Formats: sequence, structure tokens, C-alpha cells
Amino acid sequence: MKKILLATVLGCCALGAAAQTMSTTHMTQEKDKQGAALPSPRMETSAMLGKAKITISYGSPSIKGREMSTLVPTGKIWRLGANEATSLTSSGDLMIGTQHVPAGSYTLFIMPTETGWMLAINKQTGQWGLTYDESQDLGRTPLKSATLPSSQEKLSISIEDIKGGMGQLHIKWGTVNASTMIMAH
Repeated sequence: MKKILLATVLGCCALGAAAQTMSTTHMTQEKDKQGAALPSPRMETSAMLGKAKITISYGSPSIKGREMSTLVPTGKIWRLGANEATSLTSSGDLMIGTQHVPAGSYTLFIMPTETGWMLAINKQTGQWGLTYDESQDLGRTPLKSATLPSSQEKLSISIEDIKGGMGQLHIKWGTVNASTMIMAH
């Protein structure tokens, strides 16, 4: 009887720990005034890092045969998605790469450079994706770049490899896999 009770308690603890380290993504299909689906659906990625709940909401554009260099031009700030600005909300303080990010809501942008992508974390929120005020940047952090084995048509943002209070933020599009560490503290 004690062994069954112990096994049940351990199983419940394992399920609880797994639930705290899972990342979920879901899509909201927005429609235009005529009721047709917009070409870049709104996506949302959520994860628990330690006790901090993190949610990233973004428009997921498709490449549609275009060149990445025209979609994400080097030296120009990019809205990291389509339509409304990409938002990050966290219930706890974070470290994203080298940048301390207090609990709250932010807008994410990408600055492509000759040496890689920089993630800009901006304090201005609620704007359309093309509105960017550099003076509102909380800061920027470099992203590590890797090449995907095959091209990914739609932009995706995810939090992967979660272990306790840390994981990896991944931005994947085309053959680019840009990532950095994300940690609750």
C-alpha cells in the first residue's frame, strides 16, 4: 500500500513538474472586413519558466517565394512578424540573452546586421508593427544564428529546451534559426 501511495505521489509530482516546463503555441485566425482569413495568422507562444509565465504574440508571415534579404533587410529594424507589433509579456523578471527584462509587457523587434541578428526589447507597447521608437528600447541582445536543415515557410517563435527556470528562445524563418537563452530570476 505504501509503495502504491509513493508511486502515485511521485507520478503527480512528475506531471506537475512537466506542466511547469511545457511551452504551448496556438493560432488565432484573424479575418478581414469581408470575412476572409488574413494571410499572416496571429500566433501565441506561452511557457512557464520557474514561476514566471511568458507569452509572446506575433503575426506569422510566409516567405511565398520571396528572398529573406528583401523581407528582413540588413541594417533596418524589422517588426519581427506581420501586422501588429510582436509582444512579450512576463509575470516575472527575466534575462533574455545579456539583457535584464523586468516583469511587464514589451515589444520585440529585430535588427539584422552583417554579423547576425540583434533582438531589440522595446518599452513602447500596443502599436502597429511598423511603429518603432529607438529611444524606448530597454536594450538589445545578440542572437546566435544557425541554419535550419530545410526552409521553414512560416515564421515561428518558440521557447524550447525548458529546464526549470531557463530555456532557449528560438526565432525560425526560411533557413534561419536565431536563438538566445531566456531565464527567469
